Amino acid sequence: MKCMYCGCTESKVIDSRSTDEGRTIRRRRECMQCGRRFTTYETIETTPVLVVKNGGNRQAFDPGKIKNGIIKACEKRPVPMAKIDKLVDDIKKQVYNSLEQEISSKRIGEMVMDGLKKIDEVAYVRYASVYRQFKDIPSFMSELESMMKESERKIAAEREKPE
Repeated sequence: MKCMYCGCTESKVIDSRSTDEGRTIRRRRECMQCGRRFTTYETIETTPVLVVKNGGNRQAFDPGKIKNGIIKACEKRPVPMAKIDKLVDDIKKQVYNSLEQEISSKRIGEMVMDGLKKIDEVAYVRYASVYRQFKDIPSFMSELESMMKESERKIAAEREKPE
């Protein structure tokens, strides 16, 4: 690390501490030549991920947009903020762990719907109604019917489990 005062490349670390919830390390350094102290920060380098929208345009991946959409879907529902934050973190991890530089907005929407379905079915339906752009009542009803069938299958499977 080059000293900002004299340009010397020799310095020693006096103090290190974690900041930003463990995502950044703050280091206090002392220059070996001039003796002055300065602070450096070490962060994880992330490759930018672009979201490919339906129209073909691209924009930077922004977990904040996902969180806002989930919050709107969960409005006036008994969903704790901790669950919303965990879902956003899970989606963020999936996106970055895919090691792809581009991901479709459809794929992200599917991840959100999968997560919401496990958290709150009403929030899931709200999100799906906007995401899938239900044009009429029959398309909305077909989604509800598929959810009801899935729920009935789960109940039947639970009943068949031996105790």
